[in-house]
Amino acid sequence: MELQQQNNNEGGSLLKSVDWVTVILYLILIVAGAVSIYAATYNFDKSSSMFDFSGFSGKQFLWAGLSFFIGLSLLLIDRRLYEAYAYPVYVLMILLLIATIFIAPDIKGSRSWLVFGPVSLQPAEFAKCATALALAKLFGTYGFALNNWKSYAIAIGIIVLPILCIIMEKETGSALVYTSLIFVLYREGMSGFVLFAALCAVTYFVLVLKFATVMIMGIPLGMFLVFIIIMVLLVGMLAFYCRSFILTRNVLLGYLAAGAVAGALAYFGIVINGYAFFFTVIGVSILYLLYGMFHDDMRKVLLTIAFAVASIAFMFLVNIAFNSVLQPHQKTRILVTLGIEDDPRGVGYNVNQSKIAIGSGGVWGKGFLNGTQTKLKYVPEQHTDFIFCTIGEEEGFVGSSLVLIVFLALILRIITIAERQHTTFARVYAYCVASYLIFHLSINIGMVLGLCPVIGIPLPFFSYGGSSLWGFTLLLFILLRIDADRKSYGSW
Repeated sequence: MELQQQNNNEGGSLLKSVDWVTVILYLILIVAGAVSIYAATYNFDKSSSMFDFSGFSGKQFLWAGLSFFIGLSLLLIDRRLYEAYAYPVYVLMILLLIATIFIAPDIKGSRSWLVFGPVSLQPAEFAKCATALALAKLFGTYGFALNNWKSYAIAIGIIVLPILCIIMEKETGSALVYTSLIFVLYREGMSGFVLFAALCAVTYFVLVLKFATVMIMGIPLGMFLVFIIIMVLLVGMLAFYCRSFILTRNVLLGYLAAGAVAGALAYFGIVINGYAFFFTVIGVSILYLLYGMFHDDMRKVLLTIAFAVASIAFMFLVNIAFNSVLQPHQKTRILVTLGIEDDPRGVGYNVNQSKIAIGSGGVWGKGFLNGTQTKLKYVPEQHTDFIFCTIGEEEGFVGSSLVLIVFLALILRIITIAERQHTTFARVYAYCVASYLIFHLSINIGMVLGLCPVIGIPLPFFSYGGSSLWGFTLLLFILLRIDADRKSYGSW
C-alpha cells in the first residue's frame, strides 16, 4: 500500500516537476519548423493545405505529433531505467550502426538510411542519445574522474566508436556531430589545453590551405605564418603557462636576434631559405628549453616543447591529409568555402543561392509564401539542410533573429538544467544534449551563410525528416524526465 501510494504521489507531482519552459520552447521550434517547410515547398500552381499528408509539411506535422507523443511517453518511464540500461542501449546502437553499413541501400553515395517501406530512418540520429547516456553513465560511476590516461581512453572510446561506424557509412557530417562532446569532457575536468590545441589545429589547417600558392622566403605563405604563430605561442606558453621569466626572456631575445639577422641579410640582398631559418631558430630554442627545464617546472616545459613539435608536424601533415584522406567533393567544398576556388555552378551553387535568398529578405523579409528564390526552387535542399534560407528570405533579419533567439533560449535553459542537477549522470547527460544542439545550430547556419563547408548537418526541429526530429525529441525528453526527479535523487 505504501509503495502504491508513493507511485501515485510521484505520478501526481511529475507534471509539476517537468520543466515546462523547455517544453514550450520545443513546441515553438517544431511548429515553426513545419511551417517553414510548408513555405519552402509551397507551389503556387499546385497549392495544398499545410496539413496535407502528401506534402512535406503535412508529413512533418505528422512526425511532430508522433515526436510529442514519444516525448510524453518518455516522461512516464522511471528515470533510473535510463541510467541502468545506458550501456546495453549503447551496445545495441553500435551493433545497429555496424549492421547499417552492410544492409542499408546506397542513397547518394551514403549507406546510412534503413528503409522500411515508405519510411526511412537514420540510426546515427538515435545513436547520439545512446552515446550521451553511455558517457553520462561512465562519468556517474563511483570514483570515475578524468585524472589519468585510462579514464580519458574509455571516455574517448565511447565517443569515437560511433564516429568510426558512421564514417564507414560514408556519412561524415553526422559523424562530426559527436566531436562536440569534447565540451562535455572539458566541463568534467579535461584540461583547457586540449581545446586550445584543437583551435590551433583548425587555424593551422586554414592558413596552410588558404595561402598555399603565395611564396615568401622560398616557402608557402601559409607555412610562414604558421611558423610565426608557433614561435609566438611558444613564448606565450613560457610566460603564462610555465611562468618562467628567464626562459621567456632568453627565447624572446633569441627570436628577435634571429629576426634582426634575417632582416639585415635581406637588406643586402641575401635571402635565406624559410625552412632552414625557422627550423634553426625553433630548434635552437627547443634545445635551450631542454637544458633549462631542469631549473624550472619540468612537466610544463616538456609540454610546451611537445606542443611546438606537434604543431610543426601537424602543419606538414595538412597537405598530406587533405590530398590523400578527403574525397574530391569534400576537398572542393573546403576550397570553395575558403575562397581558394570559385565554383558558382557546382559545389558553390547551393551556398551562393542561399546567400542571395537570405540577402534579398532584407530587414523584414518578403512575407510568408512570398519568397522568390525559394518558390522558384533556386536553392536545392531548401526544405532540409538549407531550410534557414527560407526563413531569411521570407521573414528577413528580424524573423531569422527571433528563431536564433529561441534556439539560444533553449540552449541556455538546458545548461541551467544541467547546473542544477545533483548527480554527475544527470549533469553530463544534459551537457551532451546542449553540445549536440550548439554544434548543429552553429554548423548549419555556418553552411547556409557560407562560413562552413557544406557537410549535411540539419537544423534541429526545422529541417525536414523524422529521424532528426525524433532523435532530438529523445534527447530532450529523457533530460526532462531525469530533471523532474532531481529533488528526490537523494532519497533513493
